[in-house]
Amino acid sequence: MATRKVLLTVVGHVDHGKTSLLDKIRRTAVTAGEAGAITQAIGVSIIPIDTIKKVCGKLLDVFKGNITMPGLLAIDTPGHAAFTSLRKRGGSLADIAILVVDINEGFKPQTIESIEILKANKVPFVVAANKIDLISGWKNDPNKLLMQNISGLDYQLQGDFEKKMYELVGKFSEMGLQSERFDRVEDYTKQIAIIPLSAHTGQGIPELLMVITGLAQKFLEKKLQIEETGNARGTVLEVKEEKGLGTTLDTIIYNGKLKVNDTLIIGNIGEPIVVKVRALLEPAELAEMREKKSKFKNVKEVIAATGVKISAPGLEGTISGMPVRSCSGLAEEIEKLKQEVQEEVGQIVMECDECIGVIIKADTIGGLEALRNLLNEKKIPISSASLGDISKKDLSKLESIKDKDEFSGVLLGFNIKVPDDIVELAKIKNLTIITNNVIYRTIEEYENYTNKLKREIEMRELASLVRPCKFAVLKGYTFRQSNPAIVGVEIEIGRIKTGDPIMNNEGKRITSVKSLQEGKENVNLAQQGKQLAMSMDGVTVGRQIEEGDFLYADIPEDDFKKLKELKQHLSKMEIDVLKELAEIKRKNNPVWGVG
Repeated sequence: MATRKVLLTVVGHVDHGKTSLLDKIRRTAVTAGEAGAITQAIGVSIIPIDTIKKVCGKLLDVFKGNITMPGLLAIDTPGHAAFTSLRKRGGSLADIAILVVDINEGFKPQTIESIEILKANKVPFVVAANKIDLISGWKNDPNKLLMQNISGLDYQLQGDFEKKMYELVGKFSEMGLQSERFDRVEDYTKQIAIIPLSAHTGQGIPELLMVITGLAQKFLEKKLQIEETGNARGTVLEVKEEKGLGTTLDTIIYNGKLKVNDTLIIGNIGEPIVVKVRALLEPAELAEMREKKSKFKNVKEVIAATGVKISAPGLEGTISGMPVRSCSGLAEEIEKLKQEVQEEVGQIVMECDECIGVIIKADTIGGLEALRNLLNEKKIPISSASLGDISKKDLSKLESIKDKDEFSGVLLGFNIKVPDDIVELAKIKNLTIITNNVIYRTIEEYENYTNKLKREIEMRELASLVRPCKFAVLKGYTFRQSNPAIVGVEIEIGRIKTGDPIMNNEGKRITSVKSLQEGKENVNLAQQGKQLAMSMDGVTVGRQIEEGDFLYADIPEDDFKKLKELKQHLSKMEIDVLKELAEIKRKNNPVWGVG
């Protein structure tokens, strides 16, 4: 067994300085050590512990020389790939993450999304509160450590800085997380450390590397134990076309050894892809692998943990984020590994014809997993999870689910395209598709949709019930005494509609609304404050009703119980009438409307 380097990923909102931070760590490392103190592999920057020691200097004295971690592997992924590709069985590929937040701008949509996904994958993280150099009046003495610099700032500037820091602490608190400036953290298992820094000047980078080293040393020791000699286990980071090589895979190997001519088994939606490794390529010297002009050198083998470009015939159709396994090529081994990778894919991609739940789609397996995890956290049921753009088949499945359950009849997509013909067809069939390139926004829009739908359903139900209503029979406005009685009424509270039953103030049903007339118009509904003519069968003015009487809508007991459940849609005055009516009814029947 050996101890591998810590897999570190950098996440956060676009333009908050993720790439600048990694670039600065690389440059600081090279400046602090000899040339080549940091090496570039595909998808990762390898920072040895000796380089970290040189950058951090006396800050690492606190460990008294007991550092077993061999260094960092900073995963270098553009944009969303940090989440959508970085996965392995049982969660994220990253051991630890740096969440970059612009201290001057605070939380943005992708900041929140990053936190949600880190929480869902249980990835520990620290916060790089970047761009402190842009705080007006900020000074940096490169010969001093961060905290000495901060202590030397004038009183007002320190106040401005503290205010920005505690705005971040407040935002984390809103998301149910405790955080604190790194030098004030009392318990790293309960509080997230915030390290103020500048990716531009490098101020705070030694402190950031110190905190990460400390966390890795204390909490990740067991996780870093790996087999260096066994077969390779890894994850496809990106699928690329390379001139002269065809389709290649930028892959992170997190366990074991991968050699040229090894057999490679790659997870897939249908049958796993099985290929023979033709070449393993690493960037030449310190070339940045994302640059088109990167030159590569051939290597015979790579040992975990590292990144490597794999060239092999038959890689077409490979999907980012898929699991990779290697073996010597024995048929028995291949079958076992095919089963293993497909089981792993099956935990994410699913199809259940009988299930009631939302349909989810994403562009990569990791994106799909992130969406699925967040929906599971919110206990939102899923009926199917698949990759790729929306098809007509998805719409017919959606239609069938909607017939059974309106709330589940929704398709949620992350980072996918909706073809124009699908948009049109969905409109015609009145189907709901919600897509966004920020995962939590997709879920937020779905929650807004379900809240609106719930309200619509409740309002439909409410419209079918007899609503609370108290009205006065106006004096001097008897237009007809009986057969039917027609009188002028004023709706004091609530509303009443044609057909609703009417009771007197003793709770006895005496008649119902035959018709309503406002001016010369016949209407079906009379609302609070209206004066209009009401006709009623089976009563005579002067006998069952008198001018000046207050009458009520006679709410059936079942309607009363439903109104109690829907009372958030009733006004305070309607609720008061409901209570008044219940008191009247309970004089004759003490348990009326109870339960």
